[in-house]
Amino acid sequence: MNTRTDAPREALADTANPLGIEGIEYIEYATSKPQALGQVLEQMGFKPVARHRSREVLLYRQGGMNVIVNAHDGGVAPPEAPLLAAIALRVRDAAAAHAQVLELGAWDVPVHVAPMELHIPAIHGAGASRIYFVDRHREFSIYDVDFVPIPGVAGDGAKPASVAGLHWFGVVQYIGADRMDDWLHFYGTLFGFRVLRDDERFGILPRGRVLQSPDQGFYWQLIEPDPVMVADSDERLQRVAFGAPDVLAAVTALQARGVGFVETSNLHVESRGALTKTWFGGLMFELVHHGS
Repeated sequence: MNTRTDAPREALADTANPLGIEGIEYIEYATSKPQALGQVLEQMGFKPVARHRSREVLLYRQGGMNVIVNAHDGGVAPPEAPLLAAIALRVRDAAAAHAQVLELGAWDVPVHVAPMELHIPAIHGAGASRIYFVDRHREFSIYDVDFVPIPGVAGDGAKPASVAGLHWFGVVQYIGADRMDDWLHFYGTLFGFRVLRDDERFGILPRGRVLQSPDQGFYWQLIEPDPVMVADSDERLQRVAFGAPDVLAAVTALQARGVGFVETSNLHVESRGALTKTWFGGLMFELVHHGS
């Protein structure tokens, strides 16, 4: 029912979430060693559930989280070490969201769609990464069109339960020196992210600035380069973070699966969070206490 008291509330909601963001649809890694990355993902609790119809791309899943492993050579060979290449955001209307961010100054990514494939609009993100917009995530999904189930995976097997309640918490992005204001403007203006106060921090790695998505479903952490590490100044998506209702229980469950965690005098497992050891010289995952 539309009344005078309802209208301002609806208008306020649209203003607070201009793209209609509804969470993370998937995270994508690019690598020329998909089997090796797949083994790591399975240690972390993900299971392969589907394969792309025409490309060397696999879909891994646990709970409500989807991870794409992309080994397709589309003219540029993927890197050997896994690269966090893209994030897909769930939105109410993908075409409208894409058009709006382009109008605000985002850089379009031309998408070359093969026969029988969906067109998923995207813009350029940090470094060589992309940000996709997906509105097929309810009764029908993008995977119903572009992917086929792995033989033997059906029913509950296509929706494996999460380990210790793990779920998406957010993304950590490394930015260039003196680029904080630029990126705060980018995520605030184009997407409607809100910068958290310093006393609203999470986890055990509180450097940089943390932004909350307009749907309050996930977070984006921006970290400037360490002045001592001059060589590490590339802008990129560095890692993803999983929320865990009980970090210590999640660590125990993952350790039983062969996952190691950083334990030093300055950084160690605690109830607020934990950081996995690295694979392939740089791949890591963060756990953050979140949810009940």
